[in-house]
Amino acid sequence: MEIRMKKEMARRFARNRTPEKDRPSETGAKVVKIETVPASRNRLRFLLLLLAAAVAAACLAAQPTRPAAAADGHYYTSYIQRYPYDLEDNTVVGSARWHQVQPGETLLDIARRYGMGYNEVTLVYPRLDPWMPPKEKRLLIPALWVLPPTRHEQIVINVAELRLFYFDKKERTVQTYPLGIGDEGWETPLGTCTISEKRANPTWYIPKSLQEKYGRSTMPPGPENPLGEFFMKLSIGPYGIHGTHMPWGVGRLVSHGCIRLYPEHIRLLFPQVPLGTRLEIIYEPVKIGRSNGQIYVEAHPDVYKRFADYEAHARSLLEASPWRDQVDMDRYLLAVRLQNGVPTNVTRLDQKAEGTPLNIFLQQ
Repeated sequence: MEIRMKKEMARRFARNRTPEKDRPSETGAKVVKIETVPASRNRLRFLLLLLAAAVAAACLAAQPTRPAAAADGHYYTSYIQRYPYDLEDNTVVGSARWHQVQPGETLLDIARRYGMGYNEVTLVYPRLDPWMPPKEKRLLIPALWVLPPTRHEQIVINVAELRLFYFDKKERTVQTYPLGIGDEGWETPLGTCTISEKRANPTWYIPKSLQEKYGRSTMPPGPENPLGEFFMKLSIGPYGIHGTHMPWGVGRLVSHGCIRLYPEHIRLLFPQVPLGTRLEIIYEPVKIGRSNGQIYVEAHPDVYKRFADYEAHARSLLEASPWRDQVDMDRYLLAVRLQNGVPTNVTRLDQKAEGTPLNIFLQQ
């Protein structure tokens, strides 16, 4: 039943890449229908669906090693992971991890389990069926990132990689979370701003341009509210950082410009971020970093098609880097062309530390 639900979500994404903003009433549609179908309407069908739901729940309960695929995120847990950093010499954080695909598991489940967005896993495994990956297959999860450029070391949102970085300048640590961002035509705005307001269990004040579509001017807190459980308003326009009622949109272009996190991640971030926190919202698909004396590049697709010549942009970044003389240009350009979002060691062989792999996929 879980797979059928996710395939239905896939069909909706294929029909329209923005199911959250256009069809809030469809979120978790199968579950809602099971719970609300009146007994007077097709009682036999209702009972059969309840039985199927019970069987599916029993099957999931028998698999304690993986989180249940709950649309509201209540069965997904997370904890604050703080990575030490140094903007001069340690700007690659995280680590690669192995995962063995479990029966009934999708790439969306796996991405969420390791704090990654849908895009980050499918960029690495573009040929795998995201809804039915091979059972028992071992996957290397690249849960590591080159830090984006920052001036204020508070919150940086890199729209191009669909990821947020929350810096603690005093403790020299950073947290990072995947995002859902604005769809084409509703792009997430760039610039520097602050957190101007925070609300728990927020009411959605629907923009006038969307009120006719939704047939209302406000939406109260609840499972249909696309803002989720927490909302942090930005000082630029009507935009904010918030949760979501559709977690499978994280790692996709799904919103009207707002920034969406998994429910379990916004629960961690919301209480930590004070009013007045500075945000740098940038668009940088190519990042260059350094760790243990080695140089890494992490390249992502140009999701908003902002660069007429992507490779020329990557070359100019390298030319401006203080580490340019340590980089093997052939490997650098190969990583830039792959655009798989994986930090890749591009250090020249004559400067490469002994035992350091060229790519994280050779580390394990």
